[in-house]
Amino acid sequence: MVLLHWCLLWLLLPLSSRTQKLPTRDEELFQMQIRDKPFFHDSSVIPDGAEISSYLFRDTPKRYFFVVEEDNTPLSVTVTPCDAPLEWKLSLQELPEEASGEGSGDPEPLEEQKQQITSEEGTELFSYKGNDVEYFLSSSSPSGLYQLELLSTEKDTHFKVYATTTPESDQPYPELPYDPRVDVTSLGRTTVTLAWKPSPTSSLLKQPIQYCVVISKEHNFKSLCAVEAKLSADDAFMMVPKPGVHFSPFDFAHFGFPSDNLGKERGFLSKPAPKLGRHVYSRPKVDIQKICMGNKNIFTVSDLKPDTQYYFDVFVVNSNSNMSTAYVGTFARTKEEAKQKTVELKDGKVTDVFVKRKGAKFLRFAPVSSHQKVTFFIHSCLDAVQIQVRRDGKLLLSQNMEGIRQFQLRGKPKAKYLIRLKGNKKGASMLKILATTRPSKQAFPSLPEDTRIKAFDKLRTCSSATVAWLGTQERNKFCIYKKEVDDNYNEDQKKREQNQCLGPDTRKKSEKVLCKYFHSENLQKAVTTETIKGLQPGTSYLLDVYVIGHGGHSVKYQSKVVKTRKFC
Repeated sequence: MVLLHWCLLWLLLPLSSRTQKLPTRDEELFQMQIRDKPFFHDSSVIPDGAEISSYLFRDTPKRYFFVVEEDNTPLSVTVTPCDAPLEWKLSLQELPEEASGEGSGDPEPLEEQKQQITSEEGTELFSYKGNDVEYFLSSSSPSGLYQLELLSTEKDTHFKVYATTTPESDQPYPELPYDPRVDVTSLGRTTVTLAWKPSPTSSLLKQPIQYCVVISKEHNFKSLCAVEAKLSADDAFMMVPKPGVHFSPFDFAHFGFPSDNLGKERGFLSKPAPKLGRHVYSRPKVDIQKICMGNKNIFTVSDLKPDTQYYFDVFVVNSNSNMSTAYVGTFARTKEEAKQKTVELKDGKVTDVFVKRKGAKFLRFAPVSSHQKVTFFIHSCLDAVQIQVRRDGKLLLSQNMEGIRQFQLRGKPKAKYLIRLKGNKKGASMLKILATTRPSKQAFPSLPEDTRIKAFDKLRTCSSATVAWLGTQERNKFCIYKKEVDDNYNEDQKKREQNQCLGPDTRKKSEKVLCKYFHSENLQKAVTTETIKGLQPGTSYLLDVYVIGHGGHSVKYQSKVVKTRKFC
């Protein structure tokens, strides 16, 4: 490292009577070097007016140099830490006087120049410790050799440096408004709306910009560089390969040389060369999000978790230079989930329940006396629902169900039961639920597995239709109803009629065909037929069959549309 510094000084110190300053944007040499990115990214020279990115090994200082040739020169130096705090200081080392032996005009030997440089400690101009984006600014700086020294005591890290002798005309970093705060204008359970004042860079300087919002659960960020370090998929973004750790010291392929030839010629490799490509480091998934939205200065963050604290940062990015400035970030906690109202179930009484699409309902059953068993009768009138039953906090039952189901659970003295019903993605759900500790006769009628109504096409006439449906081993009452519908009656309309919880009491008396009792001990013979007469020719009818249980609760079979013949 020391040798590198002296080599740099040899390039910087005068070799003739004319002083040579650092590359500037006014010289062809600098134009060549700025196109050659590795030159100013990996050397110890800071170019004038270009931001460089580099790295630091932990506890290993790094030094950069540049020359200010003339007195009273404006100077600005900005250091941006990425991922870890930095210690950095800027010092001025006056250039040695040009001496000429016996007035010959010849430069002094390099060893004598080294002695002159090292004999003076230099003047410290500025120092800083932390992870803020900090800068040194002087409107009138003396000529001399400037040294920037950086150190990271925490870990290997990246950083950025920008230096310029024309800070007034450069303005590479976007400006912040007079009030640089980010405000929370709206707060919900899963959304937060942010607003900030626009950057003058766009309105006054007419430079293209865009805003980027960063959402994190951990903390606010001081720079976009720190955000990008956190967003990286693995630590390889933040680390430089180390010889002997991440690759063989003799694997020259990492430096752009063909390792195979060199290894064969010199005999360096006694084992197969490691595979090329960067070393992958595993790291936990980072809960952070970055969203860029152009020049809009209002943004709503969605899909957040309720009752959770989030940190919000806004960065304005110069689209030309890709350099950014951070607003003053903020934080907010989303609102809590709306507390669910718990419905109390009474022993032996049917309760109607409505569940929104993808919503949930909570029901509570607390028997007043000791009990050995608890029976739940549940009728899902529309789509399937998920049911969970907990007793004193312990999960006893969790499954999806549709139609009519009965669950019997072992009881416990003074136990309390919490029932959670969750709707599905298709649509809202309607249910009837009964909880009892004394089940005598089944409150809900039993149903066959197949609740379709079958129409016999060959038995269709101009004035009648013959249908059949399945029954059960239990004796139940069945009622059949008819309703005239249009010829264009479709599946969507029929689906709206499929609410099985709507009983015969919702139908007109004129729609009733008949009621009858039916059952069969042999399930294979548990089928009944009925011929509906008095129909109009060429007319469509909606047919419904209701089965009514001992407790008066009814369940509707799947509706069926039949059309009488037009000509007989």
